[in-house]
Amino acid sequence: MISSSQPNPEIEAAEETDEVLSPLAKDNTLDLQLRPKELSDYVGQEKVKENLNVLIKAAKQRGENLEHTLFYGPPGLGKTTLAYILANEMGVNIKITSGPSIERGGDLASILTNLAENDILFIDEIHRLNKNVEEILYPAMEEFALDLVLGKGPGARSMRLALPKFTIIGATTRMGLLSAPLRDRFGMIQRLDFYEQDEIEKIIKRSARLLELHCEDEAITELAKRSRFTPRISNRLLKRARDFAQVHGNGKLTVETVRNALNMMQIDEVGLDKNDLRILEALIEKFDGGPVGLKTLAMSTSEEEDTITDVYEPYLLRLGFIKRTPKGRQATDLAYRHLGKASPKGNVLL
Repeated sequence: MISSSQPNPEIEAAEETDEVLSPLAKDNTLDLQLRPKELSDYVGQEKVKENLNVLIKAAKQRGENLEHTLFYGPPGLGKTTLAYILANEMGVNIKITSGPSIERGGDLASILTNLAENDILFIDEIHRLNKNVEEILYPAMEEFALDLVLGKGPGARSMRLALPKFTIIGATTRMGLLSAPLRDRFGMIQRLDFYEQDEIEKIIKRSARLLELHCEDEAITELAKRSRFTPRISNRLLKRARDFAQVHGNGKLTVETVRNALNMMQIDEVGLDKNDLRILEALIEKFDGGPVGLKTLAMSTSEEEDTITDVYEPYLLRLGFIKRTPKGRQATDLAYRHLGKASPKGNVLL
């Protein structure tokens, strides 16, 4: 419940809403030009799209709001994009916030009381919600009601405020940190996986077309190979290669231009940057390939533990460059081969 000394929580909510909504919702800093607006334009994640298509059609036929939906998986795979698509397909508004932004129960109340019927509230990093805020969210998700406590001490009284029917879409990179009571209140839970190279190539082709950029097929393939199987990264690299081609070339993306641009950005042929390489080199040079604990690895590379597990480790695991063991992280023979270093057996792997 929310404790409040204000007799009119709706007025207080209207004043506070802008303070807790994410800057993404108030300031159009995203490159929305490249974001697909319909499910049919979204490349990849076929099983997820099939399930969402059924969800949308069923909700429209019944004239109801969408089921609460949770997306999880590594960053950059399209969780936020899917939330925008669901809002567009349903013809409703979407408001964006994040778990760390909702610090108090009043922050959540200020958002919920300003939602219209069938609106979508997207909560990024939902696993970082405060536990007290979570408890307020439970009746809001199940019964579309907000429980308030007005006043303090013996004179305090409780009040239930009815909310319009809305949809929570949550996104998280750390599914294991989400509490079971909150997770169980989502009607649909979908995991987003890394993309295949041919899917990344389709995304780059589409983005190049929207940017009115001439891009050779070989250049698209080169970009896809270094995009870590992640759409967000592929679009970022495409735009940086475009900048390079504009400054150092004739504006056209050739495979040579792309390679020069990515080499200047210190991104190697499999998409590893200097931070990835720093982690691998620490494992091999400082700890003889491991195993080494996450905390020790983080301290030795001056990185946060969450950054290693959420940003770097998923891709290194997919490439087979590191493995998790009961004793910690360990570099594999593939990592030694990629860095051209001597293997644990004393042989240089070329």
